[in-house]
This record gives sequence, C-alpha cells and structure tokens, in this order.
Amino acid sequence: MGHREDLLEGAKRCLLAKGFVRTTARDIVKESGTNLASIGYHYGSKDALLAQAYIEMVEGISDAFEGGGELSGEPGSLERFADVWANIISTMRDPGSLWRLSMEIVALGDQLPEVREHLAQAQRGGARGIITLFHGGNEEDVPEEQVDTLGSFYLTLMMGVMAQWIFDPKTAPEAGQLAEGLRQVIEAATPK
Repeated sequence: MGHREDLLEGAKRCLLAKGFVRTTARDIVKESGTNLASIGYHYGSKDALLAQAYIEMVEGISDAFEGGGELSGEPGSLERFADVWANIISTMRDPGSLWRLSMEIVALGDQLPEVREHLAQAQRGGARGIITLFHGGNEEDVPEEQVDTLGSFYLTLMMGVMAQWIFDPKTAPEAGQLAEGLRQVIEAATPK
C-alpha cells in the first residue's frame, strides 16, 4: 500500500478506537506509519481524511445489510422490510460498532463542518442505495424524487433505530416490531 491507503486504514482504526473529536493527526500518522505532511498532500486535511475513512466504513458495513445477497420476500414487501431491518440491526449489536461513531458525528455536526459537508454529499448516495435494498432495482434508476422522499424516510428510520440501540439495547426494537409497526401504519392509512 502507498501512503494514501495507509493513511486511510490508519484513520479507520483511529476512528473506531477514539472517535472523530479525540483523533489527532499525530494519532493517524502513528497508526499508519506515515508522516504529517502526507495527510495534507493526499487528503487536504485531517477532517477530510476522517470523513473519507468514515464513508468507506459505512459503505463496507452496508454490504451486511444485504445478508450475503440472500434477502427474503418480494421487493417492497413487509417480509423484505423485516429481513433488511434484521440485517441492519445485527450490525448495531456490537458495543464497539460503527454506529456509535455515527451518533458522535450527529451530535457534533456543527463542530465538524468539513466532515459534515463530506457526509452530506455521501448521504444522498446512501439514501439511493437503501431504497434498492427494500424495493429492488438498480441505484442508477432511482429517481431523485424517491431519494428525497423514500430514501429520506428510510435514513430517518435508521437514525432513530440506531439511537435506540445505542441508548438502550435492551428495549430497542427488533426487525419484527418495526415491520408490525409499519403494517399498522399502512392499515390505519388504508381506506376501509
């Protein structure tokens, strides 16, 4: 690996160990075996490097949402909804999970403007990708309107589930409870 890749891998390890705020450029350099100047050269700033490392970690964990590509239920069905949520929730069970880091970013967003900017751009891609998990299809075929509505809905639900799992895993919802809640919403909204 070159310095760019070494920095990225070192930044990932630092983020998981220390979080955004407590990770220093010197920590990353020590962890990656590189030098301080290489951060600016390859990424522009420590915050840009940390944002890129975080985005890559989220992209990596999102593969687990597919459950090895074996999702049950028809796209758009309650069965698919429950299956995807079971996979997502399984990534939240680890006390040292990436999702704790995500909550730090949410809580400190105003204090991390460069990180926030990078992540805001990546969030649209995340919204587009999560739609295809639940409804099938290809990301490039998802219309912008759906990214703004359905994608935002799923990301908002994910943030709430994430907060509950981090705050109190004993009472956090399981996938079946989420699917039943959605079923009840659909039933209440369906004219009789």
